[in-house]
Amino acid sequence: MRHIIATYSIVAADPSTGEVGVAVQSKFLGVGAVVPYAKAGVGAVATQAFANPAYGPDGLEHLSSGLNAEQTIDQLIKSDPGASERQIGVVDFQGNAASYTGDDCYDWAGGITGKHFAAQGNILVNEETVTKMGKAFENAKGNLSERLLEALKSAQKAGGDRRGKQSAALYVVKEKGGYGGLSDVLVDLRVDDHQEPIKELERIYFLHQLYFAESNPAQIKQLKGDLKEKVSYHLYRVGYLKNSNPDDIDLYKGVTTFLHTENFEEREQKQGWIDMEVVHFLKQMGD
Repeated sequence: MRHIIATYSIVAADPSTGEVGVAVQSKFLGVGAVVPYAKAGVGAVATQAFANPAYGPDGLEHLSSGLNAEQTIDQLIKSDPGASERQIGVVDFQGNAASYTGDDCYDWAGGITGKHFAAQGNILVNEETVTKMGKAFENAKGNLSERLLEALKSAQKAGGDRRGKQSAALYVVKEKGGYGGLSDVLVDLRVDDHQEPIKELERIYFLHQLYFAESNPAQIKQLKGDLKEKVSYHLYRVGYLKNSNPDDIDLYKGVTTFLHTENFEEREQKQGWIDMEVVHFLKQMGD
């Protein structure tokens, strides 16, 4: 059986931050396991239609060797007897992009390139799915992940996969951008089977940012006055304090236990200070 991945995807880079990645949606189970590939400091590849998973690692290897996006695609398809059924998007970490659609891909199928991105899709309702995806990426604000998500949302609104929707994924890399600065994987999120995969992907991306993004300095407040009372009350309410009027030592212990239990180590502050993002989370606990 041929595993034809009817999909729309976008590969993109942000040279100003060194981020590069892929966002994808498909009427296919677990599309994130097949389509997106990326390597920090190198680029990203999306392989779809009658997908050849070897295009991912091989494409990144070609980019690493110094080939540009178009040359990388040429190398991938030149010795592939199934190239006419493939679809590929490639971008290097500087934002140079290329897209390829084989002549035998199912309509509507095609791709476009723009500043720092390549967008492509097959078995789509219409060409507008791809064009709106590209325009949304170019016009969106925020970091690369947020711009990629906006692109997916616009593509779905424009028509999307004509068979429906099932799975989606977001994969973004940056040198030492991963957890604790110990890996290059900045965002690696998948929705494998869902009635609204893009909405679900957006929801878990919000949680990812809450848990793992760096604290915004403007959101770091001193634990004093009304804020101290509110935090103490809510820590007591959900079981992290024995009473709602703790001394500073017990309050610090309660805050630390809360942060570590709820996986907010990345947002931990020096004693006597707290990130308001975790305060908002704390207030909602148990509701």
